[in-house]
Amino acid sequence: MSQGPGVEPGQWSGLGHLERDLVLTDEDFSRIRQLIYQRAGIVLAEHKREMVYSRLAKRLRHHGLTRFSDYLEKLARQPDAREWEAFTNALTTNLTAFFREMHHFPLLAEHVRKASGPVRIWSAAASTGEEPYSIAMTLHESLGARATEARVVATDIDTEALTRARAGVYPVEQVRKIDESRVKRFFQKGRGQHEGLARVRPEVSSMVEFLSMNLLAPQWPVKGPFDAIFCRNVMIYFDKQTQARILERFAPLLKDDGLLFAGHSENFSYISKVFRLRGQTVYTLAEMAGAGR
Repeated sequence: MSQGPGVEPGQWSGLGHLERDLVLTDEDFSRIRQLIYQRAGIVLAEHKREMVYSRLAKRLRHHGLTRFSDYLEKLARQPDAREWEAFTNALTTNLTAFFREMHHFPLLAEHVRKASGPVRIWSAAASTGEEPYSIAMTLHESLGARATEARVVATDIDTEALTRARAGVYPVEQVRKIDESRVKRFFQKGRGQHEGLARVRPEVSSMVEFLSMNLLAPQWPVKGPFDAIFCRNVMIYFDKQTQARILERFAPLLKDDGLLFAGHSENFSYISKVFRLRGQTVYTLAEMAGAGR
C-alpha cells in the first residue's frame, strides 16, 4: 500500500501522544476527578484527560510547577486557599448564548404575565450572563411597567465567569445573533476603545443580581419563592444521586405553580418524583400538576 509521495517509513508518527512538558500520571488524573466531584459534584469521564491537562496546565505554570502531583499537594496543604477557586473555575464548562433553547422564553413570558406580585426568577447556572440577561429582557417585554419590580437572581460556581457576567459586555458578533429589535432596545454599541463590543443597557442589568454559589453547598444564598428556576445544561455534569438531591432542594424554593426549565439533553422524570414534565424540558411541581393546576 502506498504511503504517499516523498514519505518514508519512520518520518511520521501518530498524533495520539503529543509531547507534554508537564507530568500528569494516572494517579493524578484519578485524584483530580475525585477532587472536582467532592468540590463541585462534577463527574469527569475517563476521556476528559486531555481537557484536564490543557485547562489545569495554566495553573501549574502560574505556580512554576512541572508535575500535577506537586500542584495537588499544594492544594491539599491549603484547603481554604484561593487556588481551589481557580482549580474549580478551570474545570467548569461555560457554553452558553443569548436566548439559548429559544422555546423556553415564550413559555416564561406567558407564565409571568399571569403572576401576581413582583416576579422573581432564578438562573442557577448563570455562566457569563447570557441566560439571566435573556430572562431579564423577556421580563421587560412581557411585564411592561411591572418589569421595574421584577428580579433575576443569577448564580454560578465559576467566579471568573461571574466577573464577565457582571460587566455585561459582549462581542458584537455574539449579540448580532439576537433579534435586531432586541439588540436596539437592550444593548449599547461600543465606540472608540470599545469598538466591536456591546453592553447590556442599565435597565436590563439592574434587574439581575449575580452571586457566587456552589449547588453542592449545604447553605444556598438564595431565598424563594421563585416564579421559575432555570437550571439548564448543568445537571448533565452530575451523577443521578446529586441530581436528585438538588431537585429536592429546588422544590420548596418554587411557587406552587412555578416552572423549572431544564436543558435539551436533561430528563428529570426518572430522577425525582418531586417534579412532573409539563412541556418540552419544562417541569412543574408534581403535587400541583396532580391537583390540576
